[in-house]
Order: sequence, then C-alpha cells, then structure tokens
Amino acid sequence: MDTVTAVRCFQAIGQAHRLQMFQQLARAGDQGLTAGVIAESLDLAPSQVSFHLKELEASGLCFFEREGRFMRYRIEPSAVRDLLEFLLADCCQGRKDLCSPVLSRVNASHC
Repeated sequence: MDTVTAVRCFQAIGQAHRLQMFQQLARAGDQGLTAGVIAESLDLAPSQVSFHLKELEASGLCFFEREGRFMRYRIEPSAVRDLLEFLLADCCQGRKDLCSPVLSRVNASHC
C-alpha cells in the first residue's frame, strides 16, 4: 500500500460515524450489513449513512453488492490487511519483541 492510499483509508476511518460503521462491518464479517441496518443501529438518517459509506467505499476499505433494492456492505479484507501491514512495516524499528505482544493479543482475540 502506498502512502496516498493509506492516508485515504485513515481519513475515511478518522471520522466518528465512519469508524463506528467500519467496526460494525468488521463484526458482521462475510454477512455484511445493509445501509438501513447501520442507520438504525447508529440512529442516523439513511442519507447520512449513505454519505459515510461512500467515503469508506472510496477508500477501498469496504464494498457493496446490490440485493434487489438494498445494498449490502462488507469489509474488504485485503485492504484492511494492507493497511495494517503499512502501519506495521517499520514497527518497533525491527525489534519484534516490542510489537509481538500486541500482535499476539490481536491474533488470539479477533482473528
């Protein structure tokens, strides 16, 4: 991942509602969520949710598939992985002992 793409991803999740949406989509996994479900859970107007989801999609962190008149949004795992790799590329200046405790906890609890 290049710096421009990474910045675009960070900008997308650097807003509170978009970060919440990203987290919801991550928890939903392969099932994904419709914009309506997201709007209801965050108590936002559908137009607000659509605006924020477009930003997440433009960053590459999520994608949608049309299901009749609904759009189902899902996390783009490869983009999330690339962003994490970008973040950790120079992590701890080569001292894996500094990063490994955090990475072990992430692997154990979330992946």
